[in-house]
Amino acid sequence: MAQLEGYYFSAALSCTFLVSCLLFSAFSRALREPYMDEIFHLPQAQRYCEGHFSLSQWDPMITTLPGLYLLSVGVVKPASWIFGWSEHIVCSIGMLRFVNLLFSVGNFYLLYLLFRKVQPRNKE
Repeated sequence: MAQLEGYYFSAALSCTFLVSCLLFSAFSRALREPYMDEIFHLPQAQRYCEGHFSLSQWDPMITTLPGLYLLSVGVVKPASWIFGWSEHIVCSIGMLRFVNLLFSVGNFYLLYLLFRKVQPRNKE
C-alpha cells in the first residue's frame, strides 16, 4: 500500500507540474509585459538578479520582505553559470515567473508532507 501511495503522489506531482507548465506557457504568451503587482516586483527582482542589494534601491511601494527575490537569485544565477545564459535571459520576466512555477511545485510537496504528518498511515 505504501508503494501505491508513492505512485499516486508521483502522478499527482507530475500532473501538477504539467498543468502549471501549460498555464505558465499560456500566461507568458498572453502577458509579455509586467502584470498587476509585477510592475513593482519585476524591477526589484531584476535589481537583485543583477547583484544590487542596496536598501537605497528598494522600491517603497513593495511591502513584502525580499525573501523570494533572494531565493530567485539563488536559483537563476547558478543556472546562468551552468548553461552560460546571458544576464538578459536570466533576469527576464519569463525566467523570474518560471522560478515561481518551481516554488509552486515545491509547495505541493510541502503540503503533501504536512498532510502525511497530520494524517499518519495505519501501522497495520
